[in-house]
Amino acid sequence: MGIFSEIFSWWGGNTWGTRTTIAWNTRLVGSDSLGNHYYIQKRGVGPLGVPRRFVIYKNQSEASLVPPEWHGWLHYTFDKPPTEEDYTPRAWEQPHRPNMTGTAEAYRPSGSILTSAQRPKATGDYKAWKPE
Repeated sequence: MGIFSEIFSWWGGNTWGTRTTIAWNTRLVGSDSLGNHYYIQKRGVGPLGVPRRFVIYKNQSEASLVPPEWHGWLHYTFDKPPTEEDYTPRAWEQPHRPNMTGTAEAYRPSGSILTSAQRPKATGDYKAWKPE
């Protein structure tokens, strides 16, 4: 089903049309630890007056799967990609994690109906509204 869905489906993110466009019009800049590949436009400029930058995701087309160092390059925050510059995370930076919404690892604050913790009691400063 892999080649069939790649030929006829756009929702997977990497169709044959995308592959040929990337192969003819872009240059590979590098890849990240998740297997995503990053490209830059070979000739001309995009609408911002600079060459366009692309990412082809390894599996799922999900923007939160782009690590911070590549995110900065994709959005023109950094001129040089992480492959040309030694990126060292700051001491306060945590390791990158993609968006976990919809999974068992999603963030659930205290008071959420999806946690096993008990919701704290009301403090008495709340008065319910009653229509008159």
